[in-house]
Amino acid sequence: MNPLLQARAQGQQIWLDNLSRTLLNDGHLARMIAEDGVAGVTTNPAIFHKAIAGGRYYEDDLAALKREPLDAEARYERLVIPDVQRACDLLRPTWEASGGNAGYVSLEVSPALAHDAAGTVAAGRRLSAAVARDNLLVKVPATAAGLEAIEALIGHGVSVNVTLMFSLAHVDAVARAYLRGLARLQAAGGDVSRVMSVASLFLSRVDTLVDRELEELGGDATALAGKSAVAMAKLAYQAYLERFEGAAPFAALRAAGARPQYMLWASTGTKNPAYSDLLYVEPLIGPDTVNTLPDATLAALRDHGRVARTLDTEIEAARTQFAALAGVGIDLDALGERLQQEGLKQFEEAFAGLLALTA
Repeated sequence: MNPLLQARAQGQQIWLDNLSRTLLNDGHLARMIAEDGVAGVTTNPAIFHKAIAGGRYYEDDLAALKREPLDAEARYERLVIPDVQRACDLLRPTWEASGGNAGYVSLEVSPALAHDAAGTVAAGRRLSAAVARDNLLVKVPATAAGLEAIEALIGHGVSVNVTLMFSLAHVDAVARAYLRGLARLQAAGGDVSRVMSVASLFLSRVDTLVDRELEELGGDATALAGKSAVAMAKLAYQAYLERFEGAAPFAALRAAGARPQYMLWASTGTKNPAYSDLLYVEPLIGPDTVNTLPDATLAALRDHGRVARTLDTEIEAARTQFAALAGVGIDLDALGERLQQEGLKQFEEAFAGLLALTA
């Protein structure tokens, strides 16, 4: 049996971390949905920069847009929103069959708004209205301003993918913002059952940075390398279970139809060639989760993935890993803040490149 379908049988959604007109026009995305059970799509500025810069299907539309009195960001949106709408439409049957738990496509607000809560809310509502699909997730970074925006957007009934999370502190803060947003929506008389949110925890970049710190420490510390991100994800899932599967504060919202904020494993392409190409997939399979995979990792899972419920195993080993890292002086929350800033910078650079293409 296809390992991607086996993962779905374990309750985990596999999403594709890519979108382009080549995937759409040549039928690749439709085949992944039909044959692999791909249940969602995530995008970011780097993905769209690569698609537009190298995609033969954008040239004519971009040339036409450049003849219109639009700024570069408006041209970019006019290019990609139809792609997002087409992906949403392909995934609409998945969304309907799942009762709104799967079948989503993510579109990110401008990285320039990462520290502007009001601007993020306005952009998120505008993009949601422009795409006009029930299965859109507006992507918002987990910055301090982003947390305010997440609460407000959820309160307005806008579904959100929270991005650039790199620590358990981020996981906790984002879940609290989601719960506050649901409470606001409910208090305003809104339908909490129509809102969806995922919390995207980035993995490979955590190991890359932690491993570098461990290498500098040397000695016995190096034995801790390559284990931190998986341990973090396992502990994040335990926190998810405690918050959303237990009693208060979520029980009353669940009774009103609200969904948990599902954990999503992001940055799952292995960067260290010494590690398994499925390091951030095989140990993290479990129910009510999402793993978004770049093309190469998705192909690797299809080709040689071993699927079993692993996410809620070896929890004590994960706690031991975190304690050992603290014991050698590695502050994972501080590293998470550093990684978030680096991630923001990368997305800002990719977005600037996008705007250069459409200027």
